[in-house]
Parts: sequence; C-alpha cells; structure tokens
Amino acid sequence: MLDFFISPAHAQAGGAGGGIAQIVMLVGFVLIFYFLLWRPQAKRAKQHKQLISNLDKGDEIVIGGGMVGRITKVSDEFLTMEIAEGTEVNVQKNAVAAVLPKGTIKSI
Repeated sequence: MLDFFISPAHAQAGGAGGGIAQIVMLVGFVLIFYFLLWRPQAKRAKQHKQLISNLDKGDEIVIGGGMVGRITKVSDEFLTMEIAEGTEVNVQKNAVAAVLPKGTIKSI
C-alpha cells in the first residue's frame, strides 16, 4: 500500500548500515546536549564562583530570596549583611545572586 515511499529493493536489503546511522544519531544527541545544556551551565557556575570569591566588605548585594543589603563581614563560608540600620543577618556566600553597583542602596 505504501510501496511508493520505500523501493522494494531497498526494503529487502535488511537495513544494512543502520548501525552507523544510530551511532551518528547518538553522537549528534551528545553534541546537542553538550552545547545547549552542559557547557552554558558550567560557564554560569564558573561566573558565580568568581563572583563569590570577589565579595568584600561594603559591597551591596542581592541574595537568592531577593533580600538586598550591604556586606559588613566576610568569612570563608558565610557573610554578614546589613539589611537595615542596626539589623544584620548571616547568609551563606552561595546565596548571593548578584553584586549591585555602589550607591544602589541609599537608606541603610
């Protein structure tokens, strides 16, 4: 019925070369996965690690939950951030989402 799509001689060949096509397809999927998922994620992780290592007292930051404050003390794993006059909270360094330009926070 659908013989016009596949010639009878090709259909009887038994799929010679099908293994090579599967290997090419697998390599294609691995390359797509690498360039679209793994490589960009590794780049973002490297940038975040660099951002965390460059944190210093006086920097104005935003943490993952959206809280904004100024760093008052930095240790190996944690930092102390002033979120209001006289109000300080301890935060893990990994929670820092971004460093804001100086002068962004006026009211602290």
